[in-house]
Amino acid sequence: MNDPRSVHQAIRGFGMDTITLAGPLEAKLEAMRDAGFSQVMLKANDLSGHPQGWQAAVRAVRASGLRGTGFQVLRDFEGLAGHLHQYKVDIAKAMLEMCAALGCKVLLACSSTSTHASADLDHIARDLRKLAMLAIPHGIRIAYEGLSWGRTVNEFTTAWDVVCRADCPNLGVGLDSFHILAARTPLQAIEELDPDRIFLVQLSDFMWQETRTFEERMATARTFRVFPGEGVHTHELVEMVLKIDALGYRGDYSFEVFNDDYVQMPLPMVAERARRSAMWLAEDVLHRSVPLPNQLRLRST
Repeated sequence: MNDPRSVHQAIRGFGMDTITLAGPLEAKLEAMRDAGFSQVMLKANDLSGHPQGWQAAVRAVRASGLRGTGFQVLRDFEGLAGHLHQYKVDIAKAMLEMCAALGCKVLLACSSTSTHASADLDHIARDLRKLAMLAIPHGIRIAYEGLSWGRTVNEFTTAWDVVCRADCPNLGVGLDSFHILAARTPLQAIEELDPDRIFLVQLSDFMWQETRTFEERMATARTFRVFPGEGVHTHELVEMVLKIDALGYRGDYSFEVFNDDYVQMPLPMVAERARRSAMWLAEDVLHRSVPLPNQLRLRST
């Protein structure tokens, strides 16, 4: 499939994360767009670290024509008390303002790793409900992600429990293949989720074998993630994506790939790897390919 319009159509549900690429924001956006992507997952320091200020970064994103998949990441928000809680509320308000300025409809919040945070799930749910209420005037949904190294919430099943306790329509879960596979949560548990409350799915493969210890895996978490299909856990990743799709999820997939090698490569080369991964997922895994005009593509059953 070489027609740029067909490529764009086939991978329209997939996007890249800016963390994967080196260089200024404008160059990252251009590389993604040239590879055929129509969306981008943005992070807070894309804005705060822009040399002309965060509003200039917003203008660059809007000028690129790329849709914001979401905005990340609010850390260690829930379970705090007193001045620590109020401090995090102020941070959340600032992030919601930036998220809204970008036109992003999803803010990613990851589970707390703070030793100061309560382990009480009702307390956590209460704080997340407050966060979701703060997001309503902006038209933003909160995707709550269970980090595999989270202090209390370290599996997506627990994150889903908290979301259900909070019972707020714009609060849902964010699923990340890295954390699901690292925590070794049974993939069958995906079937217990409500697809309408899955607000974001982040995908990456990784290069270590299961024989490594949890500590060894975590130590390399930010350097050995690769695009889906490039690592040693392709089978599990495919199983996860197919379960999410069978559940009825029709939202976005974003490639969250931390890799020190990729940030040393020219942007177009990395973006091309991401494009190949997206095409593989769209055509060979989810069978969402779009035929070229006057062509019929058959696949064996």
